[in-house]
Amino acid sequence: MCGIVGFTNSIDNASDVLGKMMDRIKHRGPDSDGKYVDDGVAMGFRRLSIIDLSDVGSQPIFNEDKSLVLTFNGEIYNFKELREELIAAGHSFYTKTDSEVLIHGYEEWGEKLLDRLRGMFAFVIYNKNTGELFGARDFFGIKPFYYAQMDGTFMWGSEIKSFLDHPAFKKELNTDVLETYLTFQYSPTEDTFFKNVKKLLPAHCFTYKDGKLNIRRYWEVKFNADNAPDLETWVEKISDTFKNSVEAHKFADVEVGSFLSSGVDSSYVAAVADVDKTFTVGFGEDEKYNEIGYAKEFSKYIGKENFSKVITPEEYWDNLKKIQYHMDEPLADPAAIALFFVCQLASQQVKAVLSGEGADEIFGGYNIYHNPADMASYFKIPRPIRKGVGAIAEKLPHKHGVNYLIRGSKDLDERFIGNAYIFSEKERKKILKIKTNAPDAMAVTKPYYDKVRDQDQVTQMQYLDLHLWMAGDILLKADKMSMAHSLELRVPFLDRKVMELAEKIPAKYRVTKENTKYAMRIAALKACPPQTANKKKLGFPVPTRVWLREDKYYGIVKDCFTSPVAEKFFNTSELVSLLDDHRAMKYDYSRKIWTVFTFLIWYDVYFGASV
Repeated sequence: MCGIVGFTNSIDNASDVLGKMMDRIKHRGPDSDGKYVDDGVAMGFRRLSIIDLSDVGSQPIFNEDKSLVLTFNGEIYNFKELREELIAAGHSFYTKTDSEVLIHGYEEWGEKLLDRLRGMFAFVIYNKNTGELFGARDFFGIKPFYYAQMDGTFMWGSEIKSFLDHPAFKKELNTDVLETYLTFQYSPTEDTFFKNVKKLLPAHCFTYKDGKLNIRRYWEVKFNADNAPDLETWVEKISDTFKNSVEAHKFADVEVGSFLSSGVDSSYVAAVADVDKTFTVGFGEDEKYNEIGYAKEFSKYIGKENFSKVITPEEYWDNLKKIQYHMDEPLADPAAIALFFVCQLASQQVKAVLSGEGADEIFGGYNIYHNPADMASYFKIPRPIRKGVGAIAEKLPHKHGVNYLIRGSKDLDERFIGNAYIFSEKERKKILKIKTNAPDAMAVTKPYYDKVRDQDQVTQMQYLDLHLWMAGDILLKADKMSMAHSLELRVPFLDRKVMELAEKIPAKYRVTKENTKYAMRIAALKACPPQTANKKKLGFPVPTRVWLREDKYYGIVKDCFTSPVAEKFFNTSELVSLLDDHRAMKYDYSRKIWTVFTFLIWYDVYFGASV
């Protein structure tokens, strides 16, 4: 696991600039570094040694005649098989790393290399002879990849902050993304909070030559249910495929641990992986916010050692700026901070961990996936009537029953944009002082819905979450929080073979009236006790709603909401009203408050202070 940076070279002090860019992301790879600089390109690398711990395995990596240069972030889990195939084809290897498979694989198969990979990756290959760059990001977006074209320079990297040291980089806020973020709680498109800086989307690759960038998708998720096998058959297939994936993800020349909550996903991973150490964090003593007791009990059940930490409110709040610095873009998911601490805890013991991200999106695990079935009877009412009732309900104070009527008045693509829906278009216009050209939420989600209109509603929701929520929230915080502590995080659910299986599982075996991830939970029973396998999903509960009603933290947020920076972007009286109404327990506005507060914290880090 590593960090990569690079740029097309047109400056005299390229090596010095590259060195500063690499230093920005030293946390991603503190073990060693490497550079390649010529008249056409500058490529830098920071290494966290996981496979082939010798210096020989450091990057950049070259092919036999050194005409190709590679920098790579990630892990290729099937590299041994690919290595044998490439040696048989006549290629010579000088390291034992998975990295070298990419460069010889590109020589042998070109872009078709991507069809053969099993792993997580973001990499760039430079062809000295042609001056062409080829790069790619993994299937799900586990590893980040950012790029920018500024002042005739094409630059790329694992983290946006590395661009700050390049003389061609112009730091400007993208206010369109700010408005979109207020709805999604993350930036959901290829655009970022920095104007003219973009993400390479998951499952996309690119070529760059002579100032021309060509981006294309190389892989697609395609749900195609197979109704022939019975439930028992699917359970056996899940069990076998997942065991195979975990085994592949365990390969390393260092010790691998596992994150552990009380939920089935991380418990299933920890049990199957048979690692020696598990890691858990929580808040206070309330079981609503603290899963340490569950985790310790489960660790005892599987005969492993559990390391845990109770996060104090002071620790949580004191680290907000550091966390937003590492995140690169504001992410208003309170669980990101909890993840920061569990990564910190694990990094004291191991260099790599397994985690349960992706199971909900792939196997249908979110509680909201019950929504189509829960509302089925209401949707039998003619649409015009539901629309009329919803219009009236919109004008009433939002409560559980009222919200049901509002949701019931909307089609799926109107009411579901993913697991977070913070501010509606109307609400975000009300709190924003600035004018933007941000698209509405449905414009963002439409390209994804259009690809699965023929699928059932649960599958449509999963497909949307796989492409937006998972990449923009779940995997963003997983990568940035683990790398902040020089820790490699591996996600065995997000494996091509697992996905290929999940694509075929009928919706009735994913979400039932009683449970989510139905078939997967039964598979998990082979390794976990029933109380764990059947436990309702909690997420990563954080008591922000409670803290925001306490004088100390209410005061911190109010000061922020009435600051000159807040005045620059927001109608601050509206922000204070949200805060006061939440404190008075008129409604739970904690997620709205946290979304604005997180942006203001991030903005102060990147635009209000020197970074």
